[in-house]
This record gives sequence, structure tokens and C-alpha cells, in this order.
Amino acid sequence: MFPNFVKGRAVVDGMPVNYVKGGGGPALLLLHGHPQTHAIWHKVAAELARHFTVVAADLRGYGDSGKPQGLPDHSNYSKRAMAADQLGLMRQLGFERFAVLAHDRGARVGYRMALDHPEAVTRLVTLDIAPTLAMYEKTTMAFATAYYHWFFLIRPAPFPETMINAHPGEYLRHTIGGRSAGLAPFTPEAYAEYLRCIEDPATVHGICEDYRASAGIDLEHERADIAAGRKIDCPMLALWGAQGAVGKCFDPLAEWQVLARDVRGLALDCGHYIPEEAPQALLAQALPFLLN
Repeated sequence: MFPNFVKGRAVVDGMPVNYVKGGGGPALLLLHGHPQTHAIWHKVAAELARHFTVVAADLRGYGDSGKPQGLPDHSNYSKRAMAADQLGLMRQLGFERFAVLAHDRGARVGYRMALDHPEAVTRLVTLDIAPTLAMYEKTTMAFATAYYHWFFLIRPAPFPETMINAHPGEYLRHTIGGRSAGLAPFTPEAYAEYLRCIEDPATVHGICEDYRASAGIDLEHERADIAAGRKIDCPMLALWGAQGAVGKCFDPLAEWQVLARDVRGLALDCGHYIPEEAPQALLAQALPFLLN
């Protein structure tokens, strides 16, 4: 799926981080969401690599990156810890400063990285999210129905793990196929990769720990940022799907203005899985912003 890219595996403070790398020029880090892997970028990676050195990595707990057992407070799956993995990867590859383009869970890692390491992130593009604290605090019936997994996955182990491991393929099909576009955006190659990974019980645990952290320690970190007046300093572009729950249930741009000093954004004519549903529309918005 990534012709002319090389595969790699770094170890950052003992944590394996899987990635592919291609292209040339300024560095651009791509981060995926749930329940997927770096394969989500296969439709846009070649075009991005014409302008950037592209690094598409698997998050902690996902794909072929490390999947540690969660700690009692889930802190080793905090977005702060997951961002440190990716920052360490980029430094090992020789990039002290880089842009970030990230979807879903990866976008939560990306904005935490921009808050914690403003010296590293030059530009940030987030896809189909609003800040985690706002989404939990402003939950409605419509949002809870569309994003039921936000509340299912945070139940104590091993309940959600047991349920998903019983039928991981069905969980995958329902989760990514139950959105506005169905399964149409996903190529057989990408879908097979997502299925391969979610059939590993360690991945299932990692996914649950990611969400458990977001319902606890990540909210503590975000509340501390707001109380201290810390904001994302780099220019930020927020894109979301017009047919997705985020744009329908929240005002993403208004919510990002709470956490970012320089943010712009708009809805694209698609649902949640923007890199696979609307790759050309994504490139049309993201490339001019990233190249500016």
C-alpha cells in the first residue's frame, strides 16, 4: 500500500514504534485513529511524499507498535505518553521539528504533542475530532448513541476485551462500517490489515486502555492546560466530516478556540474516515496549509 516507502521499527524508551517512511523535504508525521493503523494514509501518502518526508506510524496499542499492559491509572496510555512515543520516533529519525496530520485518536495524540512540545510541532491538522474534554462534558443522547464505544471501551478490564475478543471481526465491521459511508471507503488491503491487528488480544487491550486514559488522566491534563491558560501555539487546521457525529453534535471550531491560539477549519463533504472517504478533498485543504 505504500510503494517507495521503507518500513521501520524504532524503540523509544523501551516502546517499539512501527512506521513507514518515504518522500523528501520537511518532515510530516501522520497518525491514525481507532480501530485502525497507519494504513489509513495509503490513499494520500504518495502525494504528500512529493512535498514532505512522510512518516506514518502506528500508535502505542495499535498496529505493530508496542502494546503494554495498562497501569491501574491508565497513564501509560495517556495521550501524553503516546505523544512521547511519536516525538521520540521523529527525533530518532533526525527530525527535531515537524508538522502533524492526524485522524481520530491520533489527532488527540497530535494536539497533546503540540501542547506539551511546542518547540517540535510546526503545524497541526486534526481530522474529525473536537477536544476530548469538550466531547465528554457536552455529551448528548445523539453523541452517546453514535459514539457508544467511548463509554463501552472504558469499562473496567476485562469486560470490553472479552466481548471484542469473542468476535473481533464483527467489532471491526460494525465500528468502521456502521458510519455514514459504510464499508465502501476501505480497500480490501487496508481492511485486511485492520482485521489482522484487531484479531490480536493485545491490540484489543491497547485500544481499551487508550479510551480508559481519555476518560480519566487525559481529562486531568486538559483541565490543567485550561486552568493555566496553555494553548496550542502552532497554526492549526481542524477538518471534520459534514456527515459525521462530531460536526453534528459539536461546534468543532469554537471548541478548538478554547485550546488553540491560531485555528481555522471547516467541514468536508464526507463522514468520519476522511483519509479514506475523501482523500482528494483532504489534500486540497491540508496541502496548502502545510506548505504555507
